[in-house]
Amino acid sequence: MADQTTPSATVSANSAPPCPLPLIPNLPDDISLQILARVPRFHHPFLSLVSKTWRYTVNSPEFFHTRSLLRTAQSSLYLSLRIDSSFHWYAEQNPQNSKRPLIVLPSIPQHPVGSSILALGPKIYVIGGSNNDIPSNNVWVFDCRFNKWEMGPKMRVAREFSAAGECDGKIYVIGGCNVDNWTRSINWAEVLDPKTGVWAAIPSAIELRDKWMHASAMIGSKFYAMADRGGVVYDVGCGQWGSVPKRLDLGWRGRAAVVDKVLYCYDYLGKIRGYDVGEDVWKELRGVDKGLPKFLCSSTMVNLDGKLCVVWEGKGNGKEVDIMCAEIEVKRDVDGGLSGTILRLDVILVVPKGASISHCLAVEF
Repeated sequence: MADQTTPSATVSANSAPPCPLPLIPNLPDDISLQILARVPRFHHPFLSLVSKTWRYTVNSPEFFHTRSLLRTAQSSLYLSLRIDSSFHWYAEQNPQNSKRPLIVLPSIPQHPVGSSILALGPKIYVIGGSNNDIPSNNVWVFDCRFNKWEMGPKMRVAREFSAAGECDGKIYVIGGCNVDNWTRSINWAEVLDPKTGVWAAIPSAIELRDKWMHASAMIGSKFYAMADRGGVVYDVGCGQWGSVPKRLDLGWRGRAAVVDKVLYCYDYLGKIRGYDVGEDVWKELRGVDKGLPKFLCSSTMVNLDGKLCVVWEGKGNGKEVDIMCAEIEVKRDVDGGLSGTILRLDVILVVPKGASISHCLAVEF
């Protein structure tokens, strides 16, 4: 009879395999590993039921590394909601399911306010934030493969409401701290190499060092961080700083997502627009007005497998609120404009009234 243990209660990926039996009879294990790595991720619970050896394999670092090399990794939508001063996490159970239901994830051990949150590979990083109005240098990491929170490498300084972005496997953090002493000033910007677990300071000109950052995005190798007054751009490739273009600063409202090097957000009329960095111009996203509401309040966006995914708070009833999701295929038109096609639009979650969307992320593994 097959072992009924599920991957959520798996043996640690670092433990030794329970037996030396081959994964697939009469095949070398390296070939068998490539075969299993091509199976869609949402069938992995069934693979785990075949044998203890298979269960160990589909939860091993080698397995996920092989999926990455074969480019068979899949993206899923992860969502953080603030409900009654604490943060609750949810994830798509199976994007191949037409209804795409969300499942509840383990709660983060602490609930800092004003954290920067991003996804890198199979992990979600919750960076800094304040506890009881005291900024923290903690970094919490959620490994989506094993549904487990752990403490990551601490930053050199404490931060809240900082800007964070990822480029070439490294995490960049800007601002979110006062620069009233030498230590904070020199570490106003930092970079983390997750492979070594070491944070390093990024030299910056003193006139750039604002504290509060309300939005950020990585477009190519350039990290855009929006402050209360203007914003800064850090070119990761050459290590140079600059100012955010005035037109981008004036038009950037709320959380944004970058798809095909175009930054999308919603304007003051509640319509989605895209900013083309090369042309330094905002363009309305055509073709979606009839299917979407005006985004005048809480909503957030993310690049989900090359599509623009928008999540917002719907109407619901007296005691509950619908969390809505639209997945939009965006493209450049012949005339240089931007147009979108709504691929799906539905309620993905029903939560108590008063809940608010904190973040949505696309996690790939």
